[in-house]
Amino acid sequence: MKSAVLTLVAVTSLSITAGAQAQSAAANAARDYPSRPVRAVVPSVPGGGGDLSGRIMAGGLSEALNNTFVIDNRPGAGGTLGTHLVAKAPADGYTMLMGNIATHGVNPALFKNLPYHPIKDFAPVSLFGTTPNALVVHPSVPANSLKEFIAYAKANPGALRYGSSGVGGSPHLAMEYLKSLTGMDMLHVPYKGAGAVMADLLGGRVHAMSSSLPSLLVNIKSGKLRALAVTTKSRNPQLPDVPTVIESGVPGYEVTIWFATFMPVGVPRPIIVKLNTVTAKLLETPEFRARLAQAGIDAAGSTPEGLAEWVKVEVAKWTRVVKLANVVPES
Repeated sequence: MKSAVLTLVAVTSLSITAGAQAQSAAANAARDYPSRPVRAVVPSVPGGGGDLSGRIMAGGLSEALNNTFVIDNRPGAGGTLGTHLVAKAPADGYTMLMGNIATHGVNPALFKNLPYHPIKDFAPVSLFGTTPNALVVHPSVPANSLKEFIAYAKANPGALRYGSSGVGGSPHLAMEYLKSLTGMDMLHVPYKGAGAVMADLLGGRVHAMSSSLPSLLVNIKSGKLRALAVTTKSRNPQLPDVPTVIESGVPGYEVTIWFATFMPVGVPRPIIVKLNTVTAKLLETPEFRARLAQAGIDAAGSTPEGLAEWVKVEVAKWTRVVKLANVVPES
């Protein structure tokens, strides 16, 4: 019995020592992190809101940590391909996902057989920004307000075409959600990416679009597109004269686009904490906040645990919207 007790004490002591050594090694790794460039995966084509926000965040982290966060655009399947790539990457802290409402909100609600789990396969780092969608129309559309647009669409069923970056993406769901609440009858024209739909919208081949403000702001301010409403509860400082959808007579309608950073599950906790701390400091810096604001993005941070809870709430919300709008993903 005495021998067994001594053996147990020895094993316990070894376990404690091994655990302490592992914690010490992780802390040392975080202290020197990053010691080489970090791949920052943007799961969309260049030019959209997710790409722009990711580039701003990667630039801020590069400056703050005195190392390079290299943007790697990996579009496809509504963000699924790039997100899956990060989920399966080595958990060493050198692959980051510039995630968003699509990768960790809409897609898990829409697709039954996603190749990744939005919670189990990721180590959340931090939320870093939110923005509204803006509902925009080509100047040829005879509507100067959302009320006029709804009235025109209802009086001319099927005459208006709206574009999106793909079936099941947040621009598609946002418009279908609005249609379901207003009774509008419009034709959906899906594209493969934000760049293609923007080209046709500017050319008048489609009439309308609901997409993240950063991807639309330049063309709104130049007058090439007319903004009818923003989708958050409050107006956006970049478009102070553009009312919200709720103000425009559609109670209860709200869509907030958000951007956040994630890493593969298993990345050492000290690295996650370091990145979260650096992000929080960046979001307090007037210069960095101004970069986000110029793109129409409001700075918004979180703890890793807060981001995990945010994801759970978003998946639940978009699951309800998918059901309400009766959206079926393409096979």
